[in-house]
Amino acid sequence: MSTLTTIERSPDPETHRPGPHWPSIATWVRALGESRLGALLLLVGTVAAVVWANVSYESYAELWETHLTLGVGDLQLEFTLHALVNDALMALFFFTVGLEVRREFAIGELTSWSRAVVPVVAAVAGLVVPAVLYVLIARGSGWESAWGVVISTDTAFVVGALALIGPRAPGRLRVFLLALAVVDDIGALSIIALVYTERFDPLPLVVAAVGLVGVYLTRYVPTGRGPIYATLSIVVWGAFLASGVHPTLAGVAIALLVPVYRPSRRDVEHALSLARTFRQSPNSDYARAAANSLRESISINERLQSAYAPYVAYVILPLFALANAGVRIDGEILAAAARSAVTWGIVVGLVVGKLVGVLGSGAVLRALRVGDLGPGLAVGRLAGGGALCGIGFTISLFIVDLAISDPGVQNEARVGVLSASVVAFLVALVIFKVSDRVHPAGEAGATLLRPVDPARDHVYGRSDAPYTLVEYGDFQCGFCSKASGAIQEVHRELGDRLRYVWRHAPLDRYHPNAVAAAEAAEAAALQGRFFEMERSLLVDQENQLPSDIVRRAGELGLDVDRFERDLVSPEVAARVRDDVLDAEAMDITAVPTFFVNGRRHTGPYDAQSLIRALHESAPAPASGRD
Repeated sequence: MSTLTTIERSPDPETHRPGPHWPSIATWVRALGESRLGALLLLVGTVAAVVWANVSYESYAELWETHLTLGVGDLQLEFTLHALVNDALMALFFFTVGLEVRREFAIGELTSWSRAVVPVVAAVAGLVVPAVLYVLIARGSGWESAWGVVISTDTAFVVGALALIGPRAPGRLRVFLLALAVVDDIGALSIIALVYTERFDPLPLVVAAVGLVGVYLTRYVPTGRGPIYATLSIVVWGAFLASGVHPTLAGVAIALLVPVYRPSRRDVEHALSLARTFRQSPNSDYARAAANSLRESISINERLQSAYAPYVAYVILPLFALANAGVRIDGEILAAAARSAVTWGIVVGLVVGKLVGVLGSGAVLRALRVGDLGPGLAVGRLAGGGALCGIGFTISLFIVDLAISDPGVQNEARVGVLSASVVAFLVALVIFKVSDRVHPAGEAGATLLRPVDPARDHVYGRSDAPYTLVEYGDFQCGFCSKASGAIQEVHRELGDRLRYVWRHAPLDRYHPNAVAAAEAAEAAALQGRFFEMERSLLVDQENQLPSDIVRRAGELGLDVDRFERDLVSPEVAARVRDDVLDAEAMDITAVPTFFVNGRRHTGPYDAQSLIRALHESAPAPASGRD
């Protein structure tokens, strides 16, 4: 049986030196290219709208007020072009938001209470504090009810900005901000539904409920689900529109009912089997069967995210910015905005409120030791992340139209949103630069970031041993296989005086099955057989397909059914991801990387070199008293 992909030789840890020109090992948790491009297009749409509105506001307004009629026969809907963007196209944006919410609660960061509590509390504080500040500042203006403008964070801009100006090794901060953004989106969507619904007719929602039940049941249809989903989605959207509830929320309701799961071993094996059959007998039937099987092995949630995300990032959001960010800027308007309590309420709410809410709640939870922030997410990075959350662009502009009816005040509010986004970006930039200056790159990986924890780590040897050797490794790396013999020799030499710890640093850029192998070891660990699986994986690195891994589990005497369930569990995936993010924070880009008594080891990693380093760096014994 051939392997899934040819294994490439990874960097030699004895000669490799980390630096900015080497790719991060955590590319699987980051999609910085797409994020940067999406944020750039959103910025281009914003600038184009502002320039257009100031060169010829009449043509700008006239275009977006163009009336359109959609429908067939007597069934027709009339829209302005502006409403088409905000009510119809933005439903797709909120649909992708709902898909992300569903995924995070099912298999992502929000499945575990210890992981979820910090971003959840930070998100809630980041909703409440800005709203309170806005109401206090805008009191007496007559527009206190527009506090919803300051509650939301623009995920697209924040992720793009983090990629552009973020700190060194931003992986853990990015995961935190994405989890926070999910809860933030839930709060914003709930407020739109509960606070900014002007008229309400419950009868169409009965039709929407029936449509949503149909969306849920469609998962059981064996084939042709796409047209069914599309038809029911249009019905649900139309029912929301007729009810008075903002129709974009239909996108969220539909997305929450779309199934999500991690690929199972049987589905992957079935897809590979069909692909091999097609290779042996190429014809259209086998090609179609193989393609369908590959597609069905991935949950429809993730397929829809990958299908719609480019359209949302590259078309819908820039178009939304073009339609909503057209603020006229001249001396008179800027003077009015400078005197406006609404403008200042928005600026202070977003810039100060988000920073205080996110940083304050995170610092309190850290001090109380509640939840799990993970090592490397220090106060400086929390502060920078909190400042970035003040970029409330997309949903803030969206709520301006819902919450404020006066065109002049709308203009002042848009000035506030744009100003707050720029100020928040600059504040975050300063915070990240200061933080990186205080903690320079050379210090990043000199010491072990996460102390050894026997309750969490995979430890071989006595917990009170005087020598500790921590390895960050990859089960498809030839260097790690070579190092395993040296480690055994070190253990024979030092015996009970050595405590050995394995942590994951899968270089999936070179080793296609490295992450899957790490998850297999974690699934084996849940049955107390981590090191047996570790040795098996290191010895036979060419055969690590799903069937090979399950076969190994049986040979090791594991409960195979439980092992297969654990393989696709969010707990196992999160455990591997934690190690990867720790490795990224310590600038580990080649494996094996060793930490000897808490200090990073450089140079040869043969047995004698490691033993010498252990002796030289061992803590001095405490002096006794006569």
